[in-house]
Amino acid sequence: MNKELEYYLTLPYSIVLTPDEDGYWFAEIPSLPGCMTQGASRIEALEMIEEAKALWLETALAEGIDIPEPIAR
Repeated sequence: MNKELEYYLTLPYSIVLTPDEDGYWFAEIPSLPGCMTQGASRIEALEMIEEAKALWLETALAEGIDIPEPIAR
């Protein structure tokens, strides 16, 4: 089944936020390899990871890369 970007954007991917020693926040989505970013605040990092997720998904769809769905916990 060929799913669209909007479908993947609605999925509840887990986000890992980690503060660094310089006061920035690192954000990543472990289910999407390489999908990561950072922000000056926790809120900024969360906003940035949503943008990074959308770009990651768009690229994967365009390149025909398999997109993993979040694992239910």
